[in-house]
Amino acid sequence: MNPYRNDGRGLLLLSLLLLAALTAVAMLARPLIPVDETRYVSAAWEMWLRGDFLVPFKNGEPYSHKPPFMFWMFHAGWALFGVTDWWPRLVLPLFSAGALLLTYSLARRLWPQRAGLGGQAALILVSALLWIVFSTSVMFDVMLAFWVLLGTHGVLAAADGKRRGFVMLGIAVGMGVLTKGPVILLNLLPVAVLAPWWNPGMQWRRWFGGIVLAVLLGAAIALAWAIPAGMAGGEAYRNAIFWGQTADRMVESFAHRRPFWWYLPLLPLLLFPWFVWPGFWQALAHHRRAGLDRGTRFCLAWMLPVFIAFCFISGKQPHYLVPLFPAFALLAARVLADRPAFRVGVPALLAMGLGVALMLAASGKIAALHEEAAALPALWPGAVLAVLALAAWAIGRRGFPAVPNLALLGAATLALVQLAAKPSIDPLYDIKALALAIGEVQAQGLPVANAARYHAQYQFLGRLQAPLLELHGAELKRWLAEHPEGYAVIYLKDRQKMDAIPARHKQAYRGGAAVLVDARTAAGLLPVHIEN
Repeated sequence: MNPYRNDGRGLLLLSLLLLAALTAVAMLARPLIPVDETRYVSAAWEMWLRGDFLVPFKNGEPYSHKPPFMFWMFHAGWALFGVTDWWPRLVLPLFSAGALLLTYSLARRLWPQRAGLGGQAALILVSALLWIVFSTSVMFDVMLAFWVLLGTHGVLAAADGKRRGFVMLGIAVGMGVLTKGPVILLNLLPVAVLAPWWNPGMQWRRWFGGIVLAVLLGAAIALAWAIPAGMAGGEAYRNAIFWGQTADRMVESFAHRRPFWWYLPLLPLLLFPWFVWPGFWQALAHHRRAGLDRGTRFCLAWMLPVFIAFCFISGKQPHYLVPLFPAFALLAARVLADRPAFRVGVPALLAMGLGVALMLAASGKIAALHEEAAALPALWPGAVLAVLALAAWAIGRRGFPAVPNLALLGAATLALVQLAAKPSIDPLYDIKALALAIGEVQAQGLPVANAARYHAQYQFLGRLQAPLLELHGAELKRWLAEHPEGYAVIYLKDRQKMDAIPARHKQAYRGGAAVLVDARTAAGLLPVHIEN
């Protein structure tokens, strides 16, 4: 069985099926996680509630931290299906599926003589740990990666002499800005600027003129939203989207918060199982000695300058690297085409070790987890993972191709980890019952205050019709005295103390507990409440 001799459609189909299965597992195994996922869905909910599709809102105030495109996608589904919890959780998997298709077709354009590479690249991408995590999370990065992939298609088409490629690049820039801001330029401009290296013989003046026009087209698309939104949102919002989300964020990003090398030790985890597999590194060394082709240079020009730039920018988060994963998947598929491998010993051994660790955690043998978790993990997923890892090792030794073998192992690893963690995660992060309780209080015409920084985590889940008051310290104490009929959400450091508190609703929440109590009870809890 040599997957490089076919057109790769079977492997593409397998990658889409894996994505569908992982999406189902994520929706079953974990809730919307506060504070990021719940905040973004709540911003879309407030826009929907107001009938205002220009300016995002968070807890009654214009929300300038993110552009509106993902929120618009939520609105599109709600318009078709009604306001549901499940639709926002399907939007990112749908964009992930689109990214797999674009990766598949990009491989066919980069290496037209090697038709099977597209399926290999899609399978490598869908099984990389960080891609799986953010394909099933309500975050912006996989959506941004989709536009980056569309832009790289445009760059490649323009390099092949097709003027529509610059139009495609401009559309990708504009939609990327509407998705996550100007960071789309950092992801796309290096591969465009370095085109004379991966595509020698170009007319420089014409090429760079086309890039400038594409960027201007992208700016026009973004401004078509930003100008009317800035006018509608007021001066503070206008200043934030035109200045605060560009220059201010760049200045803040270079505030030396994390060291230059911070991403490097994370790569084996973020790109598991591929980064820890010796077969990939051996194939890469062999390919380098044989010489880099046009497609390989394209991937390196796309991936390396952006990664180095993110290393220099001191404001670092793992998900910032997600738009680079398709480049890695394409590179890996290409180098493995010259040196197919079968044995998967190291990733299988690590997965087996993780399975054993999950079983130990489920039996209460890991003291730190036993003390912190609301409940112990399930036992069976760790056992299944250990058996699957052993099976992957065994069939690899019998000559089964390593890429589908490792892809299935990587996907199974994350799926089983999520299923194992469900009993521990749900009590700490599933806040829908609390959100609904807050909604019931508001429906009775009673005011509710949040005794900490409020990230709008309850707005969508409780379908709240009004903002919560965010109050602290003396201000909160005064409000409780003036509104004896009101309620407050109080956060406790010690989860054990909530059992003795008379509350309308109480539950574990992140590192402590959250209780919805009347004003009198809240006043008595103030010395022990915490900021969240």
